[in-house]
Amino acid sequence: MSKSRRLRQHIGQMEEIRGILNSMKNLAFTETHKLLRFQAAQNKAVEALEKAAGDFLVFYPYSLDTDAQAPPIAILFGAERGFCGDFNDSLINEIAVKPYPDVIIIGSRLAGRWPDAYPEPVATLEGANVAEEAPAIVSRLLDVITALQEQRGFFELTAVYHDDALSGLTHDTLLPPFQQTVQDRPAFTFSPLLNLDPADFFADMAGHYLFAVLHNLCYTSLLAENHRRLQHLEGAVQHLDNETVKLRRKSQIYRQEEITEEIEVILLNAENL
Repeated sequence: MSKSRRLRQHIGQMEEIRGILNSMKNLAFTETHKLLRFQAAQNKAVEALEKAAGDFLVFYPYSLDTDAQAPPIAILFGAERGFCGDFNDSLINEIAVKPYPDVIIIGSRLAGRWPDAYPEPVATLEGANVAEEAPAIVSRLLDVITALQEQRGFFELTAVYHDDALSGLTHDTLLPPFQQTVQDRPAFTFSPLLNLDPADFFADMAGHYLFAVLHNLCYTSLLAENHRRLQHLEGAVQHLDNETVKLRRKSQIYRQEEITEEIEVILLNAENL
């Protein structure tokens, strides 16, 4: 087989790969825009709960009757799919810098890369591939948190996740809740009228808040993951395009050389005749 033909076959294979990667890039682009809508709606729900909690805690200060040295547990929001660069590795490196005695891992790829030298995860869950899978992930995560509370009692729960809006990894304290929402002064003159005991109301509100904020974190992490994937695939497609252009030029040179050799053979045969 001639060199130019082998190169044309190789170019054809690269174009097929380029088509696959471009389709994946388009899917990531579509998923990113969908996640932006999901995240915007969930942000409003979280903000409404935080505002209500701020108003409530001004008039009904509430402190947990527990040891200040509560054991910490971290939820790591990793990537379930590939083509997103160092998304999972950066989480592993972050835990090396800011270690936690216990972690809950979300994302089978992150769990597969988890170093043996690190603490064994107390739970491992599959991550979401698309936004529609987030509610199922949150449901399973809440089951894990509830089971840990029944086993261990009170603990401090922190989420470690990627947030493109904050340009890097973020650590958010989820339990105890509403650590940053107490206002300096009341927004209203009179305290809110409650139909429940303040402690019961606070417990129910904290449960709703945890449900809402976990959804928000899933969407935020998945959005950052798709941003990374989009950038990674754009770079891969651009690289293939550049390499294809080089190979086409090389193929043309080889083909011209082959045509020249064929002409020389024809002329030589003509002289012999």
